[in-house]
Amino acid sequence: MLIIYNIFLFVALLAISSFRLPNAESPVKWLTFEQSVEKSKIEKRKIFIDVYTDWCGWCKVMDKNTFSDPQVAKILNENFYPVKFNAEQREDVVYAGHTFKFVESGRSGYHQLAASLLNNQLSYPTVVFLDEEFRIIQPLQGYQKPEEFHKIVQFIGEDHFKKISWTDWQLRYKSPYTNGPSSGQ
Repeated sequence: MLIIYNIFLFVALLAISSFRLPNAESPVKWLTFEQSVEKSKIEKRKIFIDVYTDWCGWCKVMDKNTFSDPQVAKILNENFYPVKFNAEQREDVVYAGHTFKFVESGRSGYHQLAASLLNNQLSYPTVVFLDEEFRIIQPLQGYQKPEEFHKIVQFIGEDHFKKISWTDWQLRYKSPYTNGPSSGQ
């Protein structure tokens, strides 16, 4: 019985892991890190970085459920430069006079920029919010459902975090997913 369960689990994970929403189909206008740096030279915006790996099943679920949500995509596109960053990419990234490289480790490795953005807590998925000067506002680990994530991206994307506490925001927040104020979960 355990063998059948393990085969079922393997097939289910394989199905999830084979799904990757191509950029052309995503309502989020994803950029590379380098593109966000160039765009910020012309127009300052906060940066949103989805730090993922190709093998991360929950990263793919976030692509499918959360980043494909029109309400979430609208805020990401209007208030941020949204970046997809593969934490295991092998290409160097040069930023602010520093070259971030891929580091071999174990069976694969990690990218130094991912480690820097995630405070060396390499957990996927993790999203990172940066201010207009590329300073970290907040990393957020784990899968986020669209209804939960919308509250967070609106709080940061519309600069509410500069004016009120998260607790007060949860009381004020009006969810586009319901017909009234959020329950403040």
